Amino acid sequence: MRGAGGTTGGVGHFWLGLTMMCGGFYLLLKSIVVSTSFGLGYQLYGLNLFGSLFSITSGMTMIPFIFGIAMIFYNGRSVVGWALTGGALIALIFGVIASIHFTFISMSAFDLLIILVLAFGGLGLFLRSLAAA
Repeated sequence: MRGAGGTTGGVGHFWLGLTMMCGGFYLLLKSIVVSTSFGLGYQLYGLNLFGSLFSITSGMTMIPFIFGIAMIFYNGRSVVGWALTGGALIALIFGVIASIHFTFISMSAFDLLIILVLAFGGLGLFLRSLAAA
């Protein structure tokens, strides 16, 4: 009889490792708080031009978006309109992603060790079950 993944590894190690890994990574991801400082006045990009700092805010990226949408509605085949709209959307998406802050909640060292042992010990058992013996 073949084991997990068609190898000679143990099915018990597979399920135990998968359960530990899922539980550990769930607890690890649950202990991370995600926040953002994104807003229409938030500085997305900064340029240093001629010795002075010029800031491009997320609200300023809406200007080419608005012109691009107007050009697309006027002429659906407008390459400039599609380029303006697409470029503004890409800039907004990168701005939102760049403004994300990850914070780890406070927990005891014991809690963190339990989470790491579950996550990475389970990963080790899971991978061992898939390896040929």
